[in-house]
Amino acid sequence: MTVAAAVDLLLSARRPVVFTGAGMSAESGVPTFRDDLTGLWARYDAERLATPEAFHADPDLVWGWYEWRRSRALQALPNAGHHSVAALAARIPATTVVTQNVDDLHERAGSTAVLHLHGSLFAPRCIGTPPHPAVFPDADEPEEGRRLAPPRCVSCGALVRPGVVWFGEQLPEDALSAAVEAAANCDVLLTVGTSGVVYPAAEIPRIAARSGATVIQVNPDPTPLDAVSTLNLRGTAATILPQLVPA
Repeated sequence: MTVAAAVDLLLSARRPVVFTGAGMSAESGVPTFRDDLTGLWARYDAERLATPEAFHADPDLVWGWYEWRRSRALQALPNAGHHSVAALAARIPATTVVTQNVDDLHERAGSTAVLHLHGSLFAPRCIGTPPHPAVFPDADEPEEGRRLAPPRCVSCGALVRPGVVWFGEQLPEDALSAAVEAAANCDVLLTVGTSGVVYPAAEIPRIAARSGATVIQVNPDPTPLDAVSTLNLRGTAATILPQLVPA
């Protein structure tokens, strides 16, 4: 099957889901957190920084890393793939966008109500009980990175932490439940730039396939999702998606 077949399937859908991973943002210059280790951060293991224990042991170090990552994400621009996803939602209002990415490139391209399964660099929260959303000042981080004390919550005085999902933490219940429901009820799921190996998020395309939906995969390389995909389109998001839905 060809790109033309994917166009027909996607644009005739009534309840499409778009599921995106790191490959979607890579073309905008946003590396994965494991690759985002230069300057000061080259001394550290990303998986050890991305834990609640690391934050409590050295909040200045961990907050500094995430503010550096957020600053880099702010410098990136949505690519053609992000704009095509927003164009699909504009054309089919029942479209649900689910992402594993923690940047805001989907939103800046025009997508709304994006379900962030791994949280967001732009949604900090305090560590108080119960935790609640917090705000922080924008920081222009130096290229090499720096230690940076996290702000305090203006409501309760507790430390403010990055709003991402760390190792050992559960995915946000509301976002995960909404994503599972959307996948179980969609007629077409478009999966873009994800390896399909990070669980439980990777289960979303499989739920769609088990529920009878057509799964279309866009990825330059083979992935474990090949087996559940009706169409496997080899290429990057910014190359393939504009062929499916012109922005």
